[in-house]
Amino acid sequence: MTPLVSIITVNYNSTAVTCDLLRSINKISYPYFEVVVVDNHSAEDPADQFTAILPAAKMVRSDKNLGFAGGNNLGIMHARGAYFLFVNNDTELTPNMIEGLLEVFEIYPDAGVVSPKFHYYFHPDLIEYAGYQAVNFFNGRNNMIGCKEKDHGQYDELRQTHYAHGGAMMVPAKVVKEVGLMPEMYFLYYEEFDWCEQIKRHGYKIYYQYKSLIYHKESMTTGKKSVLKTFYITRNRILFMRRNVGWASFAVFLVYLSLITIPKNTISFLVKKETSHLKAFWRGVIWNLNNLKTNNI
Repeated sequence: MTPLVSIITVNYNSTAVTCDLLRSINKISYPYFEVVVVDNHSAEDPADQFTAILPAAKMVRSDKNLGFAGGNNLGIMHARGAYFLFVNNDTELTPNMIEGLLEVFEIYPDAGVVSPKFHYYFHPDLIEYAGYQAVNFFNGRNNMIGCKEKDHGQYDELRQTHYAHGGAMMVPAKVVKEVGLMPEMYFLYYEEFDWCEQIKRHGYKIYYQYKSLIYHKESMTTGKKSVLKTFYITRNRILFMRRNVGWASFAVFLVYLSLITIPKNTISFLVKKETSHLKAFWRGVIWNLNNLKTNNI
């Protein structure tokens, strides 16, 4: 039996980018899918432009910006598939991507999430993601495996990884029903890491599938170095550590944060005269002090 796959994407003031994604979906080889496009309260309703490219797409317009997790969760409410494929609107699918992802669930009954290999759209011979390393307990950071390496097939192995890539990840509907929706308190960044941790705590594993490939334009909505990104990366890195590591590890992280991260970033932003980023960084730190109970949500 061929399962229905619900492709879910979120648009926010980036109509042209989302149109490119929909054109790539028109070229996929998998026959049984639906597309749910959530518009996260863009300045103008892009529904007509999207349905002109993909007439069967389900258009869902939110009356407010729900963020990445909230937008995808709204999409889930309108999806019928046995599998949900969450894709960033700044990605473009390759024709046989879905088949490779579904194969993982056939091979591994313990699979909870699978992500494809990522290449940079503007540098298509370079890898962005071939899995994730574990989060470092000192600084709350981790690296993508293979990032910015030329693809010579060195990561062509189906294997378990620590985290899925939020830009494209397939999750069975039954896993979402068991574990719950994406955590919405993050709004932007780190929500897929947190969700992966929740899914792993339910006994599932995260996989990377090299046979599936997606191209990523990277940070087209927020910008590669935006004040918004500085705030949410700072805020959510601390929040993620609060929610997902033990007390001993968190104590180590706090020491590193206080003695290394905060002084280093403060000095860096001052030297570069990036006042707006400095304020955003500190807002992210202070938010956690003002919301000490949020880690239990």
